[in-house]
Amino acid sequence: MSVFSLCRLSTALVCLLSTVPSLAAAEQTTVTKAPYVEAGNTNKRGDACFSTADTNAAVHLLSGFLEVWTPRTPFVDAGVEAPAKDNCPAVVKTDWDGIPFSKTDGQIVNKLVHDANIAYVVKATKARTAEQAVAAYLDDRRGKNASIVDGLGPLTDAWKAGSKQTTTITEVAADATTVKYDDKGNNRGAGSRPDTENKTDANADMGLAIDFINAASGDGSTEPAKRYFKYGRPYRWSQEVSVVPALEPAKSGKPVEDGGFPSGHTAEAWRDALAMAYLVPQRFQEMITRASELGESRILAGMHSPLDVMGGRMLGTATVVYNLNKADNAALKSDAYAQAQSWLIAKSGVADAAALEVAAHAAPLAADRFANHDANRSYVLQRLSYGLPTIHPTGEPARVPQGAEVLLETRLPYLDVEQRRNVLGTTEIASGYPLIDDAEGYGRLNLFAAADGYGAFEQDVTVTMDAAKGGFNAIDTWRNDIGGKGRLVKRGSGVLRLAGDNTYAGGTVLEDGVLVAGSPSAFGIGGLTLNGGFLVLAADKPLAVGGDYQQLTSATVKPTLGTDGAGVLVVEGTAALAGDLDVTLVDGFVPAPGTKIEILKAKAVTGIFEKFTISGHRASLSYGPTSVTLTIEG
Repeated sequence: MSVFSLCRLSTALVCLLSTVPSLAAAEQTTVTKAPYVEAGNTNKRGDACFSTADTNAAVHLLSGFLEVWTPRTPFVDAGVEAPAKDNCPAVVKTDWDGIPFSKTDGQIVNKLVHDANIAYVVKATKARTAEQAVAAYLDDRRGKNASIVDGLGPLTDAWKAGSKQTTTITEVAADATTVKYDDKGNNRGAGSRPDTENKTDANADMGLAIDFINAASGDGSTEPAKRYFKYGRPYRWSQEVSVVPALEPAKSGKPVEDGGFPSGHTAEAWRDALAMAYLVPQRFQEMITRASELGESRILAGMHSPLDVMGGRMLGTATVVYNLNKADNAALKSDAYAQAQSWLIAKSGVADAAALEVAAHAAPLAADRFANHDANRSYVLQRLSYGLPTIHPTGEPARVPQGAEVLLETRLPYLDVEQRRNVLGTTEIASGYPLIDDAEGYGRLNLFAAADGYGAFEQDVTVTMDAAKGGFNAIDTWRNDIGGKGRLVKRGSGVLRLAGDNTYAGGTVLEDGVLVAGSPSAFGIGGLTLNGGFLVLAADKPLAVGGDYQQLTSATVKPTLGTDGAGVLVVEGTAALAGDLDVTLVDGFVPAPGTKIEILKAKAVTGIFEKFTISGHRASLSYGPTSVTLTIEG
């Protein structure tokens, strides 16, 4: 359904939107029922036809803020007045003065949430370290893309070289407390065509990638929403908020032109980070973390509140979904991805996209601020809601925005559209928090978690990975703790590793390729069937199989035996054996001759492994009614 069909009807007249939206009939266009992916072009300022929560997609997306705050006037203030035209009402200038608690200010609706919102800023700015102050200054004054590019870690220098990116803000000047410095660089870099405004030549190396990032921000301005909600910055709400001293010159002297909600810096960071994550999915989660970090830096700067930052994230994400689903951008998506991957592969000196994944994480923790996956996950999760008080029921079903699955196209390329939507739905955060319980589900998206695969198998899931396609098609890891009632069927030549504390109940079937058990509960609480392919037991403790275990002739199980039961199969049901057993030992694990290891335990064991090999040792197998024992012979 398009936004064309969602306009209000008048007597024999229908309100229509053209590519450049304008009203052609007697009623204003309404976006309250249109998904953002279709109505994103209504995010306009200065046109009364797109000035309310009913007619402006960005304002509508963020309308949950009205449960916390009522603005002075319920329309986007254009800053000027204009007469009615084209059957749209007149543009009116509000009398809001931008000063909290003044006679012309709005009204706090939920004091508990509002107070918690400002209190977070007070606490954060009082506890701010000198290092955080420098980072907050740089994120404020520097181009946003020039800031977040370090989320690419070991690939950062190659990206900068290919993008021709420049910035003039590299440190805090000695006189920054009295002089406002603006970035004179080109922020994102040089596009595929010459840019006289930014004085850049055509970029043959990564110009299409830069074009793509620019395109992802179309109709993404936060100004209409700022002009609608008319909400002050935190340092105007409380004198206890400490603005970074070097940013004092950057504070606006005109509060009426300086609304705080939503955060524009945050929205831009998320727009660019999501576009770059699409182009470089090898650093998808790190780019998400960097966008979250820039949002946090706006709070540490004293310039924004958690709700401002949450709003910026939502609008930035919705903008990218809207732009990446445009038919006009389809070719650019494909070409930009191919160009970025080709450039980074060449500059990294690797053979293909799968090898680039290794290169993208080759730097040690000290050299890559985002090298710790678990720390990144916790950091992002906390900043999706900022722990604000809940105001809605917390157990509501997931809502996945229409078209949002496009964000995972390059990160989970082996899944189909509906599967990617299921991943988004099963990794969303809980409902209940202010602002982010929007009708479409943008606020609850946890894209970091989505990059780690399913959060639950709500029905049977079949995954087909083609290693010949390279990249994540060839090898991927799902780190989430997967629940649900469904079954997993693995097909295709690729390698899928499950590393979560899984509880899904439907069982696991390996048809082709490689399935890796990266945790003791990798396969949930159901049975395990190997019809073909290779099962790799890589957990540091015994692998638990909740039901029956069946291995057919064409399948191979490859345990890596070590201390604490690593590589051992513990089957709650029965085990029917056939096929091959290929054993290796963990480096440093050298059992003495005569050592016996029960490599499989079950209620009952039938059949035998048809072929047995062990690397670097001599050993034999013996079969009992409930176990298989390996004896080291030398």
